[in-house]
Amino acid sequence: MVAAQADAIANQIQPPRIPRRRFPLARFGGVGDGKTDNSAAIAQAIEACRMAGGGRIILPKGVVLSGPIRLHSQMELHVPAGTRLKFIPDADRYLPPVHSRWEGVELMGYHPLIYAFDEQDVAVTGKGVIDGSADDRTWWPWKGPWADRYGDTPAAERQAADRARLFEMAENNVPIEQRIFGAGGRLRPPLFQPYRCTRVKMEGVTVTASPFWLLHPVECRDVIFRHVTCTSHGPNNDGIDPESCAGVLIEHCIFDTGDDCIAIKAGRNADGRRLAKPCENIVVRHCLMKDGHAGVAIGSELTAGVRHVFVHDCRMDSPALTRALIIKSNSFRGGRVEDVHLRRIEAGRIDKAFVQIWMLYEEGDGGAYPPSVERVSVSDCTVASTGRLLVVRGLPHAPIRDLRLERIRVGRELKPSVAIDVNPLVVEDVVVGGTVWTRDYLRHLPGADSISCDKWAVCK
Repeated sequence: MVAAQADAIANQIQPPRIPRRRFPLARFGGVGDGKTDNSAAIAQAIEACRMAGGGRIILPKGVVLSGPIRLHSQMELHVPAGTRLKFIPDADRYLPPVHSRWEGVELMGYHPLIYAFDEQDVAVTGKGVIDGSADDRTWWPWKGPWADRYGDTPAAERQAADRARLFEMAENNVPIEQRIFGAGGRLRPPLFQPYRCTRVKMEGVTVTASPFWLLHPVECRDVIFRHVTCTSHGPNNDGIDPESCAGVLIEHCIFDTGDDCIAIKAGRNADGRRLAKPCENIVVRHCLMKDGHAGVAIGSELTAGVRHVFVHDCRMDSPALTRALIIKSNSFRGGRVEDVHLRRIEAGRIDKAFVQIWMLYEEGDGGAYPPSVERVSVSDCTVASTGRLLVVRGLPHAPIRDLRLERIRVGRELKPSVAIDVNPLVVEDVVVGGTVWTRDYLRHLPGADSISCDKWAVCK
């Protein structure tokens, strides 16, 4: 049943329809010499393509420097093998502000490096590299203290004040056009953000050095990421973050990231409730997850809900991969999560936990919107080594419902698993370190009652 549902979703997702017209950038004066600013040439090629009714814009080989790029309907940006599309890291180039989302909240913010808004049939393809040019001197220090690297960034250059101001605006229902974070703002843009688009595809490219999240489709329908490599180790460098989308296929991709490999989102707090657009019908298959906070994360911005997520036939393996799956929210963000299924995951070493469901994230409990998590299954998986197989923390007034673990083999678990406020928990044919689990065994693991777990989703 689960396999048939996943296949049905994947088969219904439609690819973009791109006319066969070709627009080589060289025709518009574009060069790949690593010195010339190609922004004007790219803009001319995009306009010619748009006026003709769409087609493929082909970059030359070499290093192609550019400022921000905005794509339109029936348009494909092709980055061939041997091409490195390298963005110029001058924040002023990414103004004036455009309609965007930042950590689940709408705003007028920096132009994403590649952007499309309210379009149809948009693609980015090729076997080249898309380089956001973020590093320890540009974009990333705006995060402020992170990984012991940016502690000397002056407070005025950090994102914390702007982040708090944006969230306060959203809670106070300030109109989007008044939530302006332009010149002097410190909320970093994503590398690729199609917003309210239908039929979107990225295929073949390698994406690196992103200022913020790498690939962030928002309110899109029919989205495909295929044979994409996400390799970027800066702060908040999630790989793919589908937010409030319907119909997403992520397959044959490689992730080596500074944050979650894949993070599924649906708006935050007041904005999530106002927009009320869930993220649903998502299939992740045949992917490789290396470094990252999680192979697949759901949340923490999931206020509008996430449902029908299928992750299967993936390999996850790295001492720096913190979890295979985490679902995270709290009673301030709320959100309803339904029908999340992991199948045939081959895991090597996973640092903290193979599966974690955590309803005390960040602000913890005490809000008026208790989250709901129902029907999560993990089946036919192998794990060589993990800190814990399972860490589950629901809320007494909102327990996790219907969590199933079936046919799982774990070579080594370093600390005992824990499950608090979950009902029912079904355990069938689960073997950990040679010991066959039962539900009662899990509940009575030595020391499980004394495990302390803080609101940042870390069990000690």
